[in-house]
Amino acid sequence: MPRPIHFEIHAADPERAVAFYTAVFGWKFERWGEVPYWMISTGDGEGIDGGLVPRQGPAPADSGPVHGFVNTIDVADVDHTLGEVARAGGTLALAKQPVPGVGWLAYCKDTEGNIFGMLQADENAPVPD
Repeated sequence: MPRPIHFEIHAADPERAVAFYTAVFGWKFERWGEVPYWMISTGDGEGIDGGLVPRQGPAPADSGPVHGFVNTIDVADVDHTLGEVARAGGTLALAKQPVPGVGWLAYCKDTEGNIFGMLQADENAPVPD
Protein backbone atom coordinates (compact mmCIF):
# COMPACT_ATOMS: atom_id res chain seq x y z
CA MET A 1 0.00 0.00 0.00
CA PRO A 2 1.49 3.42 -0.91
CA ARG A 3 2.52 5.55 2.09
CA PRO A 4 3.66 9.16 2.42
CA ILE A 5 7.44 9.38 2.20
CA HIS A 6 8.10 13.12 1.99
CA PHE A 7 6.33 16.40 2.76
CA GLU A 8 6.89 19.98 1.64
CA ILE A 9 6.34 23.27 3.39
CA HIS A 10 5.69 26.28 1.15
CA ALA A 11 6.99 29.58 2.47
CA ALA A 12 6.91 33.20 1.32
CA ASP A 13 10.00 33.75 3.52
CA PRO A 14 11.94 30.45 3.68
CA GLU A 15 14.48 31.71 6.23
CA ARG A 16 11.65 32.79 8.56
CA ALA A 17 10.02 29.36 8.18
CA VAL A 18 13.34 27.62 8.89
CA ALA A 19 13.69 29.68 12.09
CA PHE A 20 10.11 28.82 13.14
CA TYR A 21 10.38 25.03 12.71
CA THR A 22 13.87 24.95 14.21
CA ALA A 23 12.66 26.86 17.30
CA VAL A 24 9.44 24.86 17.79
CA PHE A 25 10.47 21.29 16.89
CA GLY A 26 14.27 21.36 16.64
CA TRP A 27 14.18 20.24 13.00
CA LYS A 28 17.38 20.47 10.96
CA PHE A 29 17.44 22.25 7.59
CA GLU A 30 20.07 22.02 4.88
CA ARG A 31 19.99 23.99 1.65
CA TRP A 32 20.11 21.69 -1.36
CA GLY A 33 22.94 23.13 -3.44
CA GLU A 34 22.18 26.34 -5.34
CA VAL A 35 18.51 25.43 -5.77
CA PRO A 36 16.12 27.39 -3.51
CA TYR A 37 15.13 24.21 -1.63
CA TRP A 38 15.91 23.07 1.90
CA MET A 39 15.92 19.43 3.00
CA ILE A 40 14.27 18.90 6.40
CA SER A 41 15.39 16.27 8.88
CA THR A 42 12.70 15.75 11.53
CA GLY A 43 14.75 13.36 13.68
CA ASP A 44 15.49 9.68 14.13
CA GLY A 45 13.00 6.83 14.34
CA GLU A 46 9.53 6.56 12.84
CA GLY A 47 8.25 9.41 10.72
CA ILE A 48 9.16 11.12 7.49
CA ASP A 49 11.44 13.93 6.42
CA GLY A 50 10.59 16.71 4.01
CA GLY A 51 11.55 19.84 2.20
CA LEU A 52 10.92 23.57 2.26
CA VAL A 53 10.33 25.49 -0.95
CA PRO A 54 9.60 29.14 -1.79
CA ARG A 55 5.84 29.65 -2.17
CA GLN A 56 4.59 30.16 -5.71
CA GLY A 57 1.59 32.49 -5.52
CA PRO A 58 -0.27 34.10 -2.64
CA ALA A 59 -0.26 32.87 0.95
CA PRO A 60 -3.35 31.07 2.30
CA ALA A 61 -6.14 33.42 3.44
CA ASP A 62 -6.44 33.73 7.22
CA SER A 63 -10.03 32.49 7.27
CA GLY A 64 -9.75 30.21 4.26
CA PRO A 65 -10.29 26.45 4.43
CA VAL A 66 -7.42 23.96 4.54
CA HIS A 67 -6.05 23.63 1.02
CA GLY A 68 -3.83 20.57 0.80
CA PHE A 69 -2.72 18.06 3.41
CA VAL A 70 -2.31 18.80 7.11
CA ASN A 71 0.80 17.22 8.64
CA THR A 72 0.36 16.20 12.27
CA ILE A 73 3.46 16.10 14.44
CA ASP A 74 3.94 13.81 17.43
CA VAL A 75 4.78 15.92 20.51
CA ALA A 76 5.42 14.99 24.14
CA ASP A 77 3.40 17.89 25.58
CA VAL A 78 0.85 19.82 23.50
CA ASP A 79 0.55 22.65 26.03
CA HIS A 80 4.31 23.22 26.12
CA THR A 81 4.57 23.06 22.32
CA LEU A 82 1.68 25.53 21.91
CA GLY A 83 3.80 27.96 23.96
CA GLU A 84 6.78 27.33 21.68
CA VAL A 85 4.60 27.98 18.62
CA ALA A 86 3.47 31.33 20.03
CA ARG A 87 7.04 32.35 21.00
CA ALA A 88 8.24 31.51 17.48
CA GLY A 89 5.53 33.66 15.83
CA GLY A 90 2.92 31.02 15.02
CA THR A 91 -0.77 31.16 15.92
CA LEU A 92 -3.46 28.81 17.20
CA ALA A 93 -5.87 27.56 14.51
CA LEU A 94 -7.86 24.99 16.55
CA ALA A 95 -7.63 24.75 20.34
CA LYS A 96 -6.40 21.62 22.08
CA GLN A 97 -9.08 18.96 22.15
CA PRO A 98 -9.24 15.31 23.16
CA VAL A 99 -9.32 12.50 20.62
CA PRO A 100 -10.81 9.68 22.74
CA GLY A 101 -8.41 6.81 23.30
CA VAL A 102 -5.73 8.48 21.17
CA GLY A 103 -4.55 11.74 22.74
CA TRP A 104 -4.70 15.53 22.60
CA LEU A 105 -4.79 17.36 19.28
CA ALA A 106 -4.29 21.03 18.38
CA TYR A 107 -3.87 22.80 15.04
CA CYS A 108 -1.64 25.82 14.53
CA LYS A 109 -0.46 28.09 11.74
CA ASP A 110 3.22 28.68 11.11
CA THR A 111 4.71 32.05 10.20
CA GLU A 112 3.80 31.38 6.55
CA GLY A 113 0.09 30.72 7.18
CA ASN A 114 0.39 26.93 6.78
CA ILE A 115 -1.75 24.77 9.09
CA PHE A 116 -0.18 21.84 10.93
CA GLY A 117 -1.40 19.56 13.69
CA MET A 118 0.24 18.44 16.91
CA LEU A 119 -0.77 15.27 18.76
CA GLN A 120 0.21 14.27 22.29
CA ALA A 121 -0.43 10.54 22.75
CA ASP A 122 -2.73 9.73 25.70
CA GLU A 123 -4.92 6.65 25.53
CA ASN A 124 -6.89 8.07 28.48
CA ALA A 125 -8.01 11.18 26.57
CA PRO A 126 -11.71 11.59 27.38
CA VAL A 127 -14.73 11.77 25.14
CA PRO A 128 -15.48 15.51 24.60
CA ASP A 129 -18.52 16.97 26.33
